[in-house]
Amino acid sequence: MPNRRDSIQTIHRRTWRPARCSRLLRSRNGFTLLELMIVISIILILIGMAAGMYQKSIQHAREAVLKKDLQTMREAIDNYTLDKQQAPQSLEELVEGNYLRQIPLDPFTNQRDWVLHFGDTVLSPDQTTVGVDDVHSASNAVGQDGTGYNTW
Repeated sequence: MPNRRDSIQTIHRRTWRPARCSRLLRSRNGFTLLELMIVISIILILIGMAAGMYQKSIQHAREAVLKKDLQTMREAIDNYTLDKQQAPQSLEELVEGNYLRQIPLDPFTNQRDWVLHFGDTVLSPDQTTVGVDDVHSASNAVGQDGTGYNTW
């Protein structure tokens, strides 16, 4: 025997329009497979975009560290040369002379394998010997500006 609630729902279903009834029934059953697939694909696209932006920001940060390390080492080389009246023969001499606390890691090779440039020019007339006058990265990778890190 049907109860009062079932009979009221039956009466309402008969008086409602079919489109409205199908919307109510569908909302009670949850999401369709198509809706879930669309939402998942949008989420995957957003994750892909975020991952690309993250990689670019990591590379930009490493480039900034490389520029700063090269600038610091070059200033230390110049200061050593002007103070001692001779160019250093290695980066270890800069550490021993307290011009650097330690030799920094190359952010792209994760090693202390800097490429030293030995020049034959002097910074002052009192300079007695030549030695290291510049330093470069040992990485063969190319930066975001299109130049190689070993040319910076």
